[in-house]
Amino acid sequence: MPDTEQGGSRRRGRNETEEERADRMWTELIQEVRVAQMGVQILFGFLLTVVFTPTYEDLSGTDKTIYIVTVVMGACATGALIGPVSLHRLVSGRRIKPQAVRWASRLTLLGLALLLVTTSSSLLLILRVASHDDFVPYLVAGVVCWYLLCWFGLPMWARYRHTTR
Repeated sequence: MPDTEQGGSRRRGRNETEEERADRMWTELIQEVRVAQMGVQILFGFLLTVVFTPTYEDLSGTDKTIYIVTVVMGACATGALIGPVSLHRLVSGRRIKPQAVRWASRLTLLGLALLLVTTSSSLLLILRVASHDDFVPYLVAGVVCWYLLCWFGLPMWARYRHTTR
């Protein structure tokens, strides 16, 4: 629905009920979660295999600790990103979709934050094993900054820039 003039001010948004809005937001959220789930599941599946390779025994104590933290964060990210599906299934038909959408959105944001940690620690481990150079932490910090900009900075800037007027 296009913007309309009402009493001299522009109206923004859609003309939808709370339930219609919740239905639309749920559909959008599930599409977003599918993308994140695919990435975290592939990464987590790969991480689970590392411990069964001969190279794992050659890792230093620090690298093994990084690996364990990475696997645990990957498991947590997987749980948070699958959580909205379970939430929907368990509350479906209970007439609480707006609340379910809010909780699913929070789980998704938590899952993205955990995915950020998982991806970053995976990169740290891989680069430490591959190069043994002192620049690795700086390279990983740069990538983390990039993730933060792409995943949170730009969306928050757009939200602020286009919704606070």
